[in-house]
Amino acid sequence: MELHILLPAALAVLVAACVQGTIGLGLSLVAAPVVALLDPSLMPGAMLILGMVMPALTLAHEWRHVHWPQAGWLTVARVTTTPLGVLILAYLPERLIGAVVGLIVLIAVVLTAWRFEVRANRRNLVIAGAVAGVSATAASIGGPPAAVVLQHEQGPRLRATLAAFFLIGSIVSLVALEIGGRLTHHQLAYGASWIPALAIGFGLAVPLQRRIHGPRLRQAVLVLSAISSVVVIARSLL
Repeated sequence: MELHILLPAALAVLVAACVQGTIGLGLSLVAAPVVALLDPSLMPGAMLILGMVMPALTLAHEWRHVHWPQAGWLTVARVTTTPLGVLILAYLPERLIGAVVGLIVLIAVVLTAWRFEVRANRRNLVIAGAVAGVSATAASIGGPPAAVVLQHEQGPRLRATLAAFFLIGSIVSLVALEIGGRLTHHQLAYGASWIPALAIGFGLAVPLQRRIHGPRLRQAVLVLSAISSVVVIARSLL
């Protein structure tokens, strides 16, 4: 392993874990661009490894707050469309995928922040899960679609339900990438090496969870989802 990749990415992972541990998402937004800049060949496998471990830590801390029906509909839809994400990744440019998905999520964020009310009903959960199944596997942006639908939930339920969704979804995406021949030992090794930094970041997040809740949590979720979408769009166009 190369230290000029290992250490800067570890710092980014630590900060990202602190963000996601506090508001429920943000790991890919903060860490993925750094990892992709340092070594594009590490994407998306290395981030999916972290995307599997991070929600496991959250569930160990807040498992009692999981809303299982919500997590279930999100997960079933994501599992169903994950193979489509692998197929799209094989035949379409990653930049095009990222730009389209980022634009869709950004429009959803703008509408909900303005006046369009999005509730966590079955239809919206299925749509969000389906979009996440394609986008997480093909463009490493799976959190914002689900977070936008769950934005009105209380902090512990939002974080725990997203964590259950992320955990199962990351495992499915990893298996799909392995079957598709796009998961390498290089990605697995680096992803595993950043787990200690991930754990430290999560530990720093726990005391912050009590300070960000209610309207502030919803605003943080929407802002982070919007930034994530803009980053993906910009990365796709540049």
